[in-house]
Amino acid sequence: MDRPIGYWVKHLDNLLENAMGQALAAYGASRREWQLLHATAQGENAVALAPFEGVEEAVQSLTSRGWLADGRLTDEGRAVHTAVSERVTRFRQQVTQGVSPQEYQTAVEVLRRMAANAER
Repeated sequence: MDRPIGYWVKHLDNLLENAMGQALAAYGASRREWQLLHATAQGENAVALAPFEGVEEAVQSLTSRGWLADGRLTDEGRAVHTAVSERVTRFRQQVTQGVSPQEYQTAVEVLRRMAANAER
């Protein structure tokens, strides 16, 4: 633990971004597009991703591909979501290998609190 948490957060984010890019390459989708596709499939909308950059571009991209229409997934969008979900699930299992569900929840909670502290 010779490096501070900021290093590990950024390093992990970069690794996740690159690996997700590879996992999504077969569909020509970005990580942000996947996040929007998944949020929409879960009944949320682009507002759920508002704090992140690239949401408007993701909406435009998914709409132009015919995966999203009027803020909802199309049949094609649902099919792509199902296929990508399988890849993402395998990837998440790989990344969290050796991490218990409790450890994962603790890490998320600690990062959430740290973000809340930084926002003050």
